[in-house]
Amino acid sequence: MKILVAAKRVPDPNATIKVRPDGAGIVTDNVKYVVNPFCEIAIEEALRIKEKQGGAEVVLASVGGKVAQEQLRTGLAMGADRAVLVLSEDPVEPTVVARVLKKLIENEQPQLVLMGKQAIDDDSNVVGQMVAEMLGWAQATNASQVKLADDKKSAVVTREVDGGLEDVEIQLPAVVTTDLRLNEPRYASLPGIMKARKKELKEIALAEVGVDVTPTIKVHKLEPPPKRQAGKKVGSVQELVQMLHAEAKVI
Repeated sequence: MKILVAAKRVPDPNATIKVRPDGAGIVTDNVKYVVNPFCEIAIEEALRIKEKQGGAEVVLASVGGKVAQEQLRTGLAMGADRAVLVLSEDPVEPTVVARVLKKLIENEQPQLVLMGKQAIDDDSNVVGQMVAEMLGWAQATNASQVKLADDKKSAVVTREVDGGLEDVEIQLPAVVTTDLRLNEPRYASLPGIMKARKKELKEIALAEVGVDVTPTIKVHKLEPPPKRQAGKKVGSVQELVQMLHAEAKVI
């Protein structure tokens, strides 16, 4: 079977992000970029399915600048077979990403599409759902477990919901978005890194994909969160209750 995995380049979640003085974006100087952690989990799940099922092909797809090659090479070093990068030096909104992925999926004809439930830079959590709707495919979001049927025609996806866990049976082809507890991504080995240099990484200009890229979202301004106040130590429960009542006014 063929599995297509969407992978996004995002700032390192451990990096200190600063808003530009004009509020038009973030300061990108000296900021390290990585594969979106949720997408990395999707890559790992595809590789585990490939190792378990045998004979599967894992194809990575991304939309972004040429620098996104670095993150796709990381996925290739983990074990993915090849990658496709749709080049756009300008930021693209989730709707455009979903349209591009739909085109790539129609060309590649995978039986399963995996992607992170959200990217940590915009937290939009909509691309997977939009891609499934555009394709008319089944979808399962926030997956913490994926079990493929032996005939590879369906899957049971366990989702984490407010009340606990929910099992959803879906027919393939389908789109599945991944949650944190699905797996622990592997580190790329040195042999894997060396092999990744020779694996196919195809580049396509966004204009060649043939999708509407008209923006529908406008970001007016970014603002940093308010600085956290220093904590206070109290000497007794009575003092704590008094402060919660008189200062915090929460009781």
